[in-house]
Amino acid sequence: MNDQRASLRVCLVLAVFGAVSFMAMLGRPSLSSIRAVDMIHLIGTGMCFGSAIVAFVWYRRGRGSP
Repeated sequence: MNDQRASLRVCLVLAVFGAVSFMAMLGRPSLSSIRAVDMIHLIGTGMCFGSAIVAFVWYRRGRGSP
């Protein structure tokens, strides 16, 4: 059960980091003329959201097992 809570915490932390990073990216004036560093930022944001989804699925699958 402790492992399930840990995966839920990981999911929430990654989702928050991803949301904060995405909001910071939207606030930049360079979004219209995107540069390589902005692409790296977007890729990192996507990785945070993807990892959060994986951690959430792992949490949900762990709840059904005894």
